[in-house]
Amino acid sequence: MRSDLRITSAVMDATLLDLPWDEPLEQWTDADVVQLPKGISRHLVRFARLGGRVVAIKETTPEMATREYGMLRTLQRLDVPCVEPLAVIADRVDADGNPLAAALVTRHLRFSLPYRALYSSALKEPTAQRLVDALAGLLVRLHLVGFYWGDVSLSNTLFRRDAGAFAAYLVDAETGTLLRDGLSDGRREDDLEIARVNIAGELLDLAAGDRLDESIDPVQVAGSIVDQYRSLWHELHSDEVLPADERWRISARIERLNALGYDIGELAIRTGDGGTTVRIQPKVVDPGHHHRRLQSLTGIDAQENQARRLLNDLDEYVATQHDLRPYVGDEALAHEWLEQVFQPIVQSVPIELRGKLEPAEIFHEVLEHRWFLSEREQREVPLAEAAEQYIATQLAFRRDEAALLDLPLTMTMPIVTVQGLLDEEDDEGDWRDRV
Repeated sequence: MRSDLRITSAVMDATLLDLPWDEPLEQWTDADVVQLPKGISRHLVRFARLGGRVVAIKETTPEMATREYGMLRTLQRLDVPCVEPLAVIADRVDADGNPLAAALVTRHLRFSLPYRALYSSALKEPTAQRLVDALAGLLVRLHLVGFYWGDVSLSNTLFRRDAGAFAAYLVDAETGTLLRDGLSDGRREDDLEIARVNIAGELLDLAAGDRLDESIDPVQVAGSIVDQYRSLWHELHSDEVLPADERWRISARIERLNALGYDIGELAIRTGDGGTTVRIQPKVVDPGHHHRRLQSLTGIDAQENQARRLLNDLDEYVATQHDLRPYVGDEALAHEWLEQVFQPIVQSVPIELRGKLEPAEIFHEVLEHRWFLSEREQREVPLAEAAEQYIATQLAFRRDEAALLDLPLTMTMPIVTVQGLLDEEDDEGDWRDRV
């Protein structure tokens, strides 16, 4: 490797030097490349081992790599769900001195999958709809911070399971622009139209390859992102006029916003019509309401829907501690729930199965399985019993959704080939290049 290789990174990782940067990415061998499912990309993308973890490497121009690296870092500071940028590798040359493309290195998002790997044979309508809904939620969060994406699509997004729904993460920011004064309605509508067209094309592409359930109307599902986005945007920004004697509805409005995962920074209240009506206008800040509350109480880092589900169980547990609540605070009871309820369930999962799902998702599914068993058997099934049955009958047959080399030591597992996932990888290129 030539000594004039230029690496730009906020935190220098010496293991970056171990990768064969003097070879084109397409020529890297199995000694460096990890076969994980990936989405469609206009650029060559490969996953590689780096110091016991997995990174995604994309070859592009030096200017685009540097721009996207900076954009992703900015979005991370704004707490927007996106992949973590690690480095830009520039001034690459091969053994003969010929220039090679620059590379953007990002950390592989654990337990995340591209949309094409979230089904085994044909994408079903409920799954397709949840993916579109998650993308709509991500687009709202991006627009709230003034980010114009310019290439909204399922292919440019990674998904993680989130208590029956999906959480979406931006993975490709090369076309994005961050506007300090926020987005105009025209810019937002432009992103929405791009999303609708791209999603329709992606679903039609699946249909052409017999990978889409026959019941799905690609155009209708794609169009639903517009309705979902506008509904959420309206709830976050609309004024509400209500009778002055129904001020309890102010609290109800705040609770609805919290249920959507948003906190309120300010609440502008104006009276009118001689004091008989009240107009409220929320100033929404900091998505992740339930995530932050769960993390502050227990230290658990979970997706928003997962956090809401775990908080429901935590609140039920705290409510049953009638004898202790006068003497200890909710924080102490939350710690007790963590040690006596959550951790025993997570730790009951055999080591070889801990790469299947995130711990918070496993706990959520155990709660769902307990409800199902209780309904079927008409009795209150203990949580430990439900967990044992869930692990044996459900989790053991799930495919792994962890990045196989990016697991903490407490969750180490053998490296295996997940046949059902790798068969889904599509090497036919981007449908947008064929229209």
